[in-house]
Amino acid sequence: MLFNSLAFAMFFVVVFALYWFVFNKNLRGQNLMLQAASYFFYACWDWRFLFLLMFSTFLDYYTGLKIYDAQSKTARRTWLIISVGINLGFLCFFKYYNFFAQSMVGLFQNFGLQLELSTLNVILPVGISFYTFHGLSYVFDLYNRKIEPSRDYINYALFVSFFPLLVAGPIERATHLLPQVNKPRTFSMAQAKDGLIQMIWGFFKKMVVADTCAVFANDIFNNYTDQNGFTLFMGAIFFAFQIYGDFSGYSDIAIGISKMLGFELMTNFKFPYFSRDIAEFWRRWHISLSSWFRDYLYFPLGGSRVSRWKAIRNIFIIFLVSGFWHGANWTFLAWGGLHAALYLPLFLTDNNRKNLVHMGLNVNMQGLKEGANVLFTFAMVVLAWIFFRANNISDAVNYIAGIFSKPWNAGYFLKNNRYLLISGMAMFAIVQMLAMESWCLKRNWLFPKLGFAAAVLMIIEVVFLGSYKNHFQFIYFQF
Repeated sequence: MLFNSLAFAMFFVVVFALYWFVFNKNLRGQNLMLQAASYFFYACWDWRFLFLLMFSTFLDYYTGLKIYDAQSKTARRTWLIISVGINLGFLCFFKYYNFFAQSMVGLFQNFGLQLELSTLNVILPVGISFYTFHGLSYVFDLYNRKIEPSRDYINYALFVSFFPLLVAGPIERATHLLPQVNKPRTFSMAQAKDGLIQMIWGFFKKMVVADTCAVFANDIFNNYTDQNGFTLFMGAIFFAFQIYGDFSGYSDIAIGISKMLGFELMTNFKFPYFSRDIAEFWRRWHISLSSWFRDYLYFPLGGSRVSRWKAIRNIFIIFLVSGFWHGANWTFLAWGGLHAALYLPLFLTDNNRKNLVHMGLNVNMQGLKEGANVLFTFAMVVLAWIFFRANNISDAVNYIAGIFSKPWNAGYFLKNNRYLLISGMAMFAIVQMLAMESWCLKRNWLFPKLGFAAAVLMIIEVVFLGSYKNHFQFIYFQF
């Protein structure tokens, strides 16, 4: 059930009406209704995997109680290992079994040995990476005595499977979302209006920016050997905006839906393409995931408060694991490794925390310098996105080589009126989005201040431009 579908619109209208007009005075009823709605929402993808979600939820709820009530550190650690081991076991089986099997066979073949490992027709359960990390953050925080366990199973289950964030995040923490589940919620017109506008903004990013760019980017990447350097360059640019509009659009829709139901989710993106270096980019891109790895992997490894070589090791671990989290392909590891390599010089020169505040939009030497840093950082991010999008390492390397070795001309646009129109629409949407976000950045803007005229314009574009082509599934559903 895609957010940008009629089925979801009907589903949400029913949920909203029941939530605020039938169960509005009964917290238990609200949570039960939301829990049932969340399971129905997930079952619409594949009802068989609903049982996996339910098992994972019960596992973390039960082991969480055992961890918190354990009298010895050994018992606490044992229950933590059980929870983490089973959760990661399911995640690795469904997401990585075939990858490891094929890689092992290939490795042995390189040494002239034949290894028989059968691959399986494994279907990846949608959202497994996200709800698994929800549960793991809960048991980690219990183990570290940062929170107390939820004694109400329904409330905990709702925290894990809350339908706006169930299949593609943001990855919420129990410290933030669970207290909101436990306390009564009252309808706020201002909050609902805020959420509705953020939903519209999300639909604009997805249906106008991302889906328009996808038509162009998909054609270029699928036929990159036949394209000239300029076309390959534009394909990479359009994919950069496709994935940003797609994923940040989903996050905005999820946050907006949650606001309309009285919940406040964490911000997942903060204008990442305005970053002045790679370190700042990762403080602005997919914040819920990068902060999750920072808190539950990087810091436990020692972070930067260890020897210089161990700190470098930790940096590469965090980026490589982040890349591998996205999918079972060497391209994702290469993407993570490339970001680690770009981050490392900043760390070694103690400049990785240089840009902690939003940049100003001033026309002076400092502003020009920051603008040049933004363009350079964006170019590096686009280069890395090629590995993320390519089918394999060889395709990524050849694609990049084509950008710099093949002749540049704009003939591709001029010879194909369809792509000329699509690329024009995409450029218009991108410029509009960047102009809006630069205005937001300068004024520390919030969505309710968007303005009636801008909201109406985005609605018109979503309805008319968004219906121009086929809608694409959200990219992060596959992760």
